[in-house]
Amino acid sequence: MQKEELTRDPKLANPLVWAFLGDATYAHCVRYHLIARGLVKPNQLHKTANQYVSAKAQANILLTLLPMLTEEEVGVVKRGRNAKSGSVAKNADIIDYRHATAFEALIGYLYLQGREERIAEIMQLAFAVVEGE
Repeated sequence: MQKEELTRDPKLANPLVWAFLGDATYAHCVRYHLIARGLVKPNQLHKTANQYVSAKAQANILLTLLPMLTEEEVGVVKRGRNAKSGSVAKNADIIDYRHATAFEALIGYLYLQGREERIAEIMQLAFAVVEGE
């Protein structure tokens, strides 16, 4: 699949490609969020970021946000959750790992769709879940 095909119709991409992109996008948003909150010490940033990006945290975010997702987004989540990655979870159980992959797939899919506003909405909700708000 050529780059132009992928950006023209992201629905054609493998859900693991969405998750790959979504992982990077989410990590970037988390890092920016933490810096904007005033965290500036590298060790503190790293430890705090891990609270947001762990498979367990992402699974919790997804399960909390699921009722707020559109039908299309739920379809993306299901495809991401069911994708067979061939890798194993290092520090998470398989269910959390699959849900985390599904969350990342959703973020990557939205990114490829150019839906920055929806990503921002989901990020705000995700941060509230992690921060217990």
